[in-house]
Order: sequence, then structure tokens, then C-alpha cells
Amino acid sequence: MSDTSALEKVLRHDRLIMAVGLAAAVALAWAYLAAGAGIDMSMAGMEMEPMPWSAFDAALMFTMWWVMMIAMMVPSATPTVLLFTAIKRKQQASVSPAAEAWVFVSGYLLTWAGFSAAATLAQWGLERAGLLSMGTASTNTRFGGAILLAAGLYQFTPLKSACLRYCQSPVLFLSRHWQPGAAGALRMGFRHGAYCLGCCWFLMLLLFVAGVMNLVWVAGIALYVACEKLLPLDQRLGRAAGVVLIVAGAIVLARAT
Repeated sequence: MSDTSALEKVLRHDRLIMAVGLAAAVALAWAYLAAGAGIDMSMAGMEMEPMPWSAFDAALMFTMWWVMMIAMMVPSATPTVLLFTAIKRKQQASVSPAAEAWVFVSGYLLTWAGFSAAATLAQWGLERAGLLSMGTASTNTRFGGAILLAAGLYQFTPLKSACLRYCQSPVLFLSRHWQPGAAGALRMGFRHGAYCLGCCWFLMLLLFVAGVMNLVWVAGIALYVACEKLLPLDQRLGRAAGVVLIVAGAIVLARAT
């Protein structure tokens, strides 16, 4: 067997290539977060006036948020990516289905890059307002309670339900939004990211309650998001989580009065 034919045989295992690549990206993202994401947390518990951000600080925070979104959201998007790859292979319209699948992933991550930029700006504003500590956790009980309450209420909104429907069903999403070519793959990835963002953005704001770099919360929210999208529970899990968040928020707000 020639080297060329051997390479072609390997490249036909598109879904395996994508699964390994996505797993590696997620593992690297978690490793980066576990290493501290380049942020000095030694002063996290100290009472200090908020310090002005430099351009480097802003870039570092944006990178931290974006890598965190990769670690949290890519696992639950993997079934859609793998189904996209399989369809591309069956169409035989692409020399490398895996290449277009990575374009799809790029569009997906661009959506979360936009959210990461907004979250970075929100973090800066909250720090300036004195609502976040040096450890990026809420310093105001009413603020923390309000986030919990609002996140719980959002679980029952029509927007949450509509977005979750597409996130839970890769077949539904791809059948409704399929577009040909690499440009189509990018647009599809961006749109799928928009559905995931609409489904999960309020859950990400819960990180402002216990600390953006609190890896226990990060892992917990990531696990919940995966269960909500991948387990065959319809919307029951989301509604149960909504009730828990509403009760928790109400308790926190009651104690703050």
C-alpha cells in the first residue's frame, strides 16, 4: 500500500479525527484554567480598591473567558459536530469533511468569543462598581441573589426553550439550517453557537456569584450544561434547575434584607 493511499484511509475516519481533536482542545482548555489562566490569584481574598486594567489585563481576561467557554461548551456541541462531519462524508462533496467540520467549530467558537468580550466588559464594570472582589466573586449579597433569581426565571422563558430544542437535537438543527460549502459551515457553526448562547448565557453569569475562576463552579456548570443538552430529559432538568435557582436566589435576597 502506498503512503498516499494509507493517508487517504486514515483521513476517512473523519469522526474519529474530530472527536480526538475536540477532546484535545477541551483538555488543553481545562489545563490552562487549572494552571490559573495566567492570572495572579494570590490577592484574591484581600480587601483592596479595584485597580485599573491595562490593555494586557483586558486581553488576559478575554482569553480566560474564551478558553473557559471552550472547556465548558465544546463537549455538549460535539454530537452536532460529529453528525455534521458524517453528513459531509456521505455527500462526498468535500475532499476533507474534517476540514469543513473545523470551519463549523470555528463559527461556533466565534459566537462564544463575542460572549467572552461582553463578559470581560461586564467584569470590568462590576469591579469598578465594587460588586466583585479581587477573586472575581460577588461582594454584594443582593447582587448575587438577583443573579440567582434571574437565572432561575430565565429557565422558564420561551427563548430558553426554543434555543434548548435545537441544542438537544443535532438532527433538527442540521436539517433546518444546512448550508453548503465552507462559508455555509462557518455560518452554521455561528448559528449553532447562537442557539447555545441563548440557552446558556444566564448560567454563565452564575460565575459572578462564586467567582469566575472558581473551578468547582466552572466544572459544575459545565456538567449541568452537558446533562441538559445530552440527556433525554426534555426540559424537565432545566425546569428543576430553575426552581432550585429561584429558591436559592429568594433565600439569599431574604437574608440580605
